[in-house]
Order: sequence, then structure tokens, then C-alpha cells
Amino acid sequence: MKNEFFDIIMPIARDKYTWIPLYALLTFLIIRKHKMKAVYVLGFAVLTLVIADQLSAHVIKPLVQRTRPCNDVSIIQYVHNELVDCGSGYSFVSSHATNHFALAIYFILVFAKPSNRFYVVLGFVLWAGVISFAQVYVGVHYPFDVIVGGLLGMLIGYGAGWANRYTLCYRAGKLL
Repeated sequence: MKNEFFDIIMPIARDKYTWIPLYALLTFLIIRKHKMKAVYVLGFAVLTLVIADQLSAHVIKPLVQRTRPCNDVSIIQYVHNELVDCGSGYSFVSSHATNHFALAIYFILVFAKPSNRFYVVLGFVLWAGVISFAQVYVGVHYPFDVIVGGLLGMLIGYGAGWANRYTLCYRAGKLL
């Protein structure tokens, strides 16, 4: 099913360059909030992204080798794939979903306080969710690819957030 609004928005939402201003803002907010500890917080964010991307793109995808919906001749007539280049890579798991949910959960753990928790969680989960939905909408992933990718990303983000918190508390002389 086509949707003129989504046909414009979804290719933009899944484009990595669209989110550069958000990454710049997050970097600024991390430096402002954490001052000298910002190196650790940003370092863990980069580590979170590297782990998520390497695991999804270079471990799971080559093991599973699932064809993308836009390259699957048995369903190509049902796939809305004229919006973006399909690519030749594999579909399962979605690296976009894994990477963005990993960062979303990590940033929730970094930024959320009792006073703003609802809005921080809502904002980051919506951000990752829109990017993940866009992957399905443009025909480069099946829904299951982004669901599993999102769950994997959440686990990675939670682990990185916990490790970051433990490391920062440990370095400050406090244990959790």
C-alpha cells in the first residue's frame, strides 16, 4: 500500500545523514551534563554502536543469509521498493534497528532522571522505532528483521549503559 506522505518521509527517516544534527546535539548535551566524564559517556556510545553494528552486520547477517524482501523474486510484486536502493546485503537482522535501539537505550540510561524519564524514553524509542519502521516501509527488511534487531539493540544498549554507569561510579570511588 502506498502513502504519499510516507513515500517522502520514510526514505529521509532511514538516511544516516538525516540524524547528524541529533548526534551533534546529543554530543553537546553529554559534554554539558557530564563535563570531564563526557569522554567515558561518548566512548561508551561509540562502543555501543560498534558492538551493535559488528554483531548485526558481520556476525548474524552472514550466518543467516536471509534475502532482502526487495530482492526476493517470490514476493517482489508486493514490496514497495522504488523509494531507495535495495542493496545486495542480507536482511536478518536489521542493522539500522539494532544500532538505533542500542543507542536509544544507552542514551535513555544516560539522560533519564525521574523528572523527565517519560519524555526521554518516549523520544528515544520513537526515534529508533521510526527508523526501524522506515526499513520495512521502503522494502529492505521484513518486520521480523527489525523486531529482532530492535530487541538485540536493546540488550546491547542496556549492557553498555550498565557498564558505563558501573565504570563511572567505580572511577568516582562509589560502587552501585
